[in-house]
Amino acid sequence: MMTKKAVLINDLSGLGKCSLTAAIPVLSVMGIQACPMPTAVLTSQTGFESFYCNDCTDKLDYYTSEWKKLGFQPDGIYTGFLSSEKQVDKILSFIDSFETDDTLVLVDPVLGDGGRTYSLYTETLGKKMKKLVSVADVITPNLTECCILCDTDYSELIENADSPDFLDTVAELAKKLLKLYKVKTVIVTGIEHKISDEVTKINNLIATDDEVFCVSCEKTGGSYSGTGDLFASVVFSGLLRGDSLKDTVNLAVKFIQTSLCETVKLGIHRNEGIEFEKHLKMLL
Repeated sequence: MMTKKAVLINDLSGLGKCSLTAAIPVLSVMGIQACPMPTAVLTSQTGFESFYCNDCTDKLDYYTSEWKKLGFQPDGIYTGFLSSEKQVDKILSFIDSFETDDTLVLVDPVLGDGGRTYSLYTETLGKKMKKLVSVADVITPNLTECCILCDTDYSELIENADSPDFLDTVAELAKKLLKLYKVKTVIVTGIEHKISDEVTKINNLIATDDEVFCVSCEKTGGSYSGTGDLFASVVFSGLLRGDSLKDTVNLAVKFIQTSLCETVKLGIHRNEGIEFEKHLKMLL
């Protein structure tokens, strides 16, 4: 069987081990050909105190027109960081041009984290992201992005983060996303839940029409650049190669947890991303 091809619509950051520099090696080692479509080229990811962003909005239509000429047909499309709201319409047009009944579409709605929106976020981008989410099969929002998509107040939600039924509350939000956007799978990532004074769990809550379940691990270190990109890339690749949803989420969590442990041990700053390269063999 020929190697499956997947379009990666994301930014290319020179520093920070995120977006395309995280996704491409993951797809390659998991047996998927990565076909990058850069939304922006940055000197470093936006968490650094200074960065230059070269917006690629006016280049995106060339990918649609040129790949059409070549008869290109991707098996999957994965969207991540968008540098402007204008990009959403172009990406919707791209998906409409290349999607078939067999195409897996994963949207990682990159909007914010920790209750705050990212520096390039605008209200219009938030509204347009909802349109993009509605054409996806799988979405992977973190808790902040989940709240934006559900029009839910993050600060009110997080007040009950340590209560025993907090994950049940998040599950209801995930079910709401299923209904609102008619997607097949919602994965709410990186949900912190304190079990005791000594232990905090990081939960990934998965919701489909048939089931809701969590894949969890103990919290290691803080929040690092690129972990969401790595998670989405493993899930996307696993589903493309035929792994079950539960197996591929478990693999993603194990891979990131292993990489995080080494990152913390080495004292690497969060902006630099995590030490995942030497652990890619776990994904074979």
